[in-house]
Amino acid sequence: MISEKMCFYTLENPSGTRLTLTDAGAAVTSLTYRGVDVVLGWGDPGIYADNPSFFGATVGRCANRTAGAAFSLDGRTWILGRNDGLNNLHSGPDGWHARRWETADVGDDFVTFYLDSPDGDQGFPGRVRIWAMYTLTAADRVHIRFKAVPESDSILNVTNHAYFNLNGHGSGSVEGHILQLNADSYTPCGEGLIPTGEIADVTGTPFDFRAAHPIGRDLHGAHPQLTAAGGFDHNLCLSGSGLRTAGTLRGDKTGIVLELITDRPGVQFYSGNSLRGEAGKGGAIYLRHGALCLETQCWPDAIHHESFPSPVVSAGEEWTTETVWAFRTDGGA
Repeated sequence: MISEKMCFYTLENPSGTRLTLTDAGAAVTSLTYRGVDVVLGWGDPGIYADNPSFFGATVGRCANRTAGAAFSLDGRTWILGRNDGLNNLHSGPDGWHARRWETADVGDDFVTFYLDSPDGDQGFPGRVRIWAMYTLTAADRVHIRFKAVPESDSILNVTNHAYFNLNGHGSGSVEGHILQLNADSYTPCGEGLIPTGEIADVTGTPFDFRAAHPIGRDLHGAHPQLTAAGGFDHNLCLSGSGLRTAGTLRGDKTGIVLELITDRPGVQFYSGNSLRGEAGKGGAIYLRHGALCLETQCWPDAIHHESFPSPVVSAGEEWTTETVWAFRTDGGA
C-alpha cells in the first residue's frame, strides 16, 4: 500500500477532452469526453493507494489469472501469491496497481510513469524496468504504451484496467451498451475461471460479438460459462496481428463510441460482475454491471498452455505494446 502523498496530472486537448492520471498505480482516474466522464473512479482519492477494484490501474507483472499461483520457467518453479482461491490474479496481493510509480516525464499532452521491479518481485524472476506512457491527442485518442526490459527471462503481460461506462461513470447499468469485437474464438474457463486450454469457436455462443449487439442480450442467460462467472469474464482471441481495431463500444444513451485499437492477441471482456456498491466520484455508487472492462492482454494463464501466445520475454529484450482508446460520437443516440 502506498503511504506517500499521491500526485495527479490532468491533460486536456483543444476540444476539451480531459484525462486525469495518478502515480498511484499509474492509473487513469478520470476521462471526460464531450462533458461525460466515462471511467469509474474512487470518490476518496486516497483509495488509489491500494485500489482493491483496480479502477483504471496499470496491472502487472502478469495480468489475469495464473493457475495454482505457480509456473515453471528455465527449469525452475516460481511461486506467486494466492489471492483468487488457489490461483493468482493480476500478480497477487502486492500488485503494481498499488505501487507508487515514479513520474519520469510530463509534457503538454503526455505523462510517463516508471517502475523498477526487482528480481523476485511478486515471485517472478528477474528485475524488470517498465515505463507506462499515456498520451492524449487532439483527435480525442488516448494512447497507452508500455515498454519494459527484463534482466532475466520472465513473464510480461501488462494492461490497463479501466472500467468504462460511456453513458457516464455513475449512470447505472451498461447492459444497453452496444459491443462489437473482432474475435472468432474465445478461451473457455473451468474451475476458478482458469482457461481449460481449449480455443473455441464463438459461433452460436454468447461470446460472438462479431456483429454489434447489446451486452445485456445474453448477460443473464443460462450458458454455463456465464453462470460460472456471474456474467462475462472471458478472454476473446482477437483476429489479426499488429496494431489494429479490436472492436467498438457504444453508449446507448450518449452515442459516445470507443474504438479499441491494440497490438495485443486478446481482450478480457469483464462485465463488472463484482461491483458491489463501491463509493465512486461525485457521490456515485457503482453497482453490479455498472461498468465493463476491455483489458487488452495476452491470453490468461498462457504460461501453462503451449498453444496460447507466449507471455515469456527473454532477458535483455525490449518489450513494447500499445493500446489506443479512440473516441467519437454517433448521432444515433
